[in-house]
Amino acid sequence: MHRTFFITAVGSGLGRAFAQEALAAGHRVIGTVRRPDQVAEFEALAPGRATGRVLDVTDEDAVVAVVDEAERNVGPIEVLISNAGYGLEGTVEESSMGDLRRQFDVNVFGSVAVIKAVLPHMRRRRGGHIFSVSSMAGLTALPGVAFYGASKFAMEGVTASLAQEVAGFGIRVTSLALGSFRTDWAGRSMVRAPSPTTTPSSNRSAPPAGPRAASRPATRPAPPGPCSGSWSPTTRPCTSFSVPTPCAWSSRGSGAWPATSPRGPR
Repeated sequence: MHRTFFITAVGSGLGRAFAQEALAAGHRVIGTVRRPDQVAEFEALAPGRATGRVLDVTDEDAVVAVVDEAERNVGPIEVLISNAGYGLEGTVEESSMGDLRRQFDVNVFGSVAVIKAVLPHMRRRRGGHIFSVSSMAGLTALPGVAFYGASKFAMEGVTASLAQEVAGFGIRVTSLALGSFRTDWAGRSMVRAPSPTTTPSSNRSAPPAGPRAASRPATRPAPPGPCSGSWSPTTRPCTSFSVPTPCAWSSRGSGAWPATSPRGPR
């Protein structure tokens, strides 16, 4: 049976991979992108079945408008993959409160806004499947990505409660606690907090110069977990990997999705 998917952030990375797999299987995909020039490029993947829409998930009014328009003009959304998000590298001390707010604006509030926008339609039809793209960082704490991990821990809690709330309406909810994949997550999709500077006479850190400042160590120790090797913030967080499976699923939810090649952490 062919279904209609709504996938956020299909411009690259996992969002693009999800969209390509769904299209290859004959499904219809409504994919959101950040820029108008990306629409035609996405729709060229499968003319007539790939539909692009420009969307900033932090704009709640726009989220509702795009979802409602897609329901009217494209078709009933049967599968949602809430994928939009980005990483933030930095210790708790060196990351600003603004960094934290921006991280939650996209990874939590934006994701919840999209889920809330599709829920009334799925509930009315008594069916649907919601996938929330989470991370292994939402299941176990890792140094250097505290704010990112916090956003994923938050979504694990949201989806766990949501799954129980909507089960009676025939709606399934799955949290994808992903591990290592070859994507741009650690490249252009990663924001890096500046490293603080200290003086010998004080343990207080100087205020950060900005969320994207480049003053940071050239390398950092590898975090515990499936990564091994050096952690280079200028390329990808891990230079070598040893992972038994490319995807770790949360114990909550159900379903399956074809895995892509593991090489870079989500």
